[in-house]
Amino acid sequence: MAQTEIVMPKMGESVIEATIIKWLKNEGDKVKADETLLEIATDKVDSEIPAPSDGILVKRLCKEGEVVPVGKAIAIISTDGDAVSVPSVSAPAAEVEKARVVETAPVVTQAKSTSAEPVSRFSNSGRFYSPLVRNIAQKEGISTTELEAIPGSGKAGRVTKTDVLSYLPTRQTNGSVQQAKPVTAVQETTHAAPAKPMAIGANDEIIEMDRMRKLIADHMVMSKRVSPHVTSYVEADVTNLVLWREKVKKEFEKKEGEKLTFTPIFVEATVKALKDYPMVNVSIDGTRIIRHKDIHIGMAVALPTGNLIVPVIRYADRNSLLGLTKQVNNLANRARINKLMPDDTQGGTFTITNVGTFGNIMGTPIINQPQAAILATGIIKKKPVVIESPQGDMIAIRHMMYLSLSYDHRVVDGALGGSFLKKIADYLEAFDLNRNTW
Repeated sequence: MAQTEIVMPKMGESVIEATIIKWLKNEGDKVKADETLLEIATDKVDSEIPAPSDGILVKRLCKEGEVVPVGKAIAIISTDGDAVSVPSVSAPAAEVEKARVVETAPVVTQAKSTSAEPVSRFSNSGRFYSPLVRNIAQKEGISTTELEAIPGSGKAGRVTKTDVLSYLPTRQTNGSVQQAKPVTAVQETTHAAPAKPMAIGANDEIIEMDRMRKLIADHMVMSKRVSPHVTSYVEADVTNLVLWREKVKKEFEKKEGEKLTFTPIFVEATVKALKDYPMVNVSIDGTRIIRHKDIHIGMAVALPTGNLIVPVIRYADRNSLLGLTKQVNNLANRARINKLMPDDTQGGTFTITNVGTFGNIMGTPIINQPQAAILATGIIKKKPVVIESPQGDMIAIRHMMYLSLSYDHRVVDGALGGSFLKKIADYLEAFDLNRNTW
């Protein structure tokens, strides 16, 4: 009776766990090779786990909503065509499981007597909690306020699974839930008046946020709370750029097999400006400024669901325009069909969002933490413009666009932010109409 054990796959260097969203197959169901068994989610992207071969799903080892570490078995498939019972757990494994249950029993008892609200991905102070930490906190009855008081051993003081598990015995020994000292951000909102219930009319429709929308909401609120946002604007004459693209786009697609959009050209100009102003290519870790030597550009992609995701163009500073085009097209296409891997959205050092795609002339984007700035590119429109020349001023029809830059005033001042934005515009305006390489 051949059986195949399916484990939670490794989805990237930075991903150590995933949440099971939905099982698409029940125990006893026949499955075909590469047929989707279940849907999973990390903090960034949703994925599917396919069946490795034809067979029958004998056992689902994890439940929907459960946070599962990479490498843990989640299901068993019989490849003989007949459903069989799941083999009993070996004696050593059973003893380990028994010991684990006995060891944690007092903590579980304590958790049952404690009521805690669900823990958010980000606390009021901007502290991040992983799905595994939030899951443990919820099961053990640890409130957000109490979780805030636990010292974190992870990067930037992040609370890890080990930190929470080490805290639990102390919490039980004390006989009561430890009261945390609230951080400043919490103190400022402690006495705020409770929000009034929302009035819902008879014709109103209630739509529950999906998982991705909740993550976006948490991240955006945290960013506005943590970073003092400043936005600068500049107008750029991109006539040469537009005319060049119109001239070469058919040849480009025929020769390279890729559609040439404006996005890789914007990325190319941004990369050049980041090299000129490296203090914009930074992240903030507490009171430390981390200046990144490599340039990884995140590009905001609107999904068919209406949600937004930001895949990352890796080492954008090492790519030609052709290389940037291939990465842009590949990431955008995979994002729209839900085929991104978790690592595809990790490690960005600067983000670009193209609001012009939707006919907007400009925008005030929210910084993608922990980055320090984000660029919005508006729609390109023909406008009458005054042009200065040795023969005098004249009015001409030019292709114009607005660029807007939101930046974190804790580390990027107006002079730096404004100069950097102007430099991007300069590179776009100086685009070589006779360029013959890409």
